[in-house]
Amino acid sequence: MKAGVLFKTGDIRYVDFENPICDDDSVIVNVKACGVCGSDSPRILNHWKYPVPAIAGHEFSGVIVEIGKNVKGFEINERVTAAPFIPCYECHYCKSGEYSMCDNYGMIGAKTFGAFAEYVKVPVKNLVKIFDMDFEDGAMIEPLAVAAHAIIGTEPKLGDIVAVMGSGIIGQLTISWLKMAGITNIIAVDISDEKLEMSKKIGAKYCINPLKEDLIKSINDITGNLGVDISMECAGSKITEEQCLIITRKKGKVSYIGIAHSDVLLGETAFEGIFRKELTIKGYFNSYSAPFPGKEWTMSVDSVRSGNIVLKNLVSHKYKLKDIKEAFEMIGAKKEEYNKVLIMP
Repeated sequence: MKAGVLFKTGDIRYVDFENPICDDDSVIVNVKACGVCGSDSPRILNHWKYPVPAIAGHEFSGVIVEIGKNVKGFEINERVTAAPFIPCYECHYCKSGEYSMCDNYGMIGAKTFGAFAEYVKVPVKNLVKIFDMDFEDGAMIEPLAVAAHAIIGTEPKLGDIVAVMGSGIIGQLTISWLKMAGITNIIAVDISDEKLEMSKKIGAKYCINPLKEDLIKSINDITGNLGVDISMECAGSKITEEQCLIITRKKGKVSYIGIAHSDVLLGETAFEGIFRKELTIKGYFNSYSAPFPGKEWTMSVDSVRSGNIVLKNLVSHKYKLKDIKEAFEMIGAKKEEYNKVLIMP
């Protein structure tokens, strides 16, 4: 098959690669679309830590072309996406149904070959049917499930004022879920006017660009100097990680979703706010619950198929698989403003 293969950090090439071999409890999926996750580019371009050669890509959809003998409930040519996380099912956390906390997990697109390729092997337990869904939408079910996991855990209430810090794809999908949950007072915060405009179209009532206006003053003007009820950090920025603690009201909630790729050092005001305001702080890792992969995935598929959440407008770039190096060069050099980038085998 053809694949976008990583030979070392920063060295990704379109080459011939051995086809995946199906085992008794897996299927082979012919990949139709694969999203570039926000975690893909920093790892591929700056600090890949897994064995090489490697094939990344874990946000994907396609059709089943081969089925292992123990696989039940799926058919050849069926449209699927897949949870990329592979639990061990043996550790304390797996046996407790807390799969995201697995001590010995695998990961499609990191520890095993992923979907920047024509074909990928997927354990049957990881498959999720997408029925008649468009493949591009299907490739975005994984990040949609990540946002759903955080919304379920945060439990926003009607009337809450919620600040979404970072209006990239995860932030936009978080806004989509908040809107669907009946939250009308949503504040989108980002330094990109284009991403803020997209957030407004999705459902944000207020948009703040901290490069152009004072964030704290703007939040106070909106909330009557109380602060937001909930702040949801979706950027993975050491700046917004700290700002969440400052803009959230007394007894409020702070939800961390974005991955920080550098140390987060808290100033005195931010840190003291944790206990002086008695904040509830919680992190959200991945998108899984019991039974695996969880309701986050089924509700994501259902919400897209019903039209309650629209994903198509979020895709800004589509690259053929043979142009994968060009895609990552664009992302790494920030040559263009981009939203969701898809690789199309």
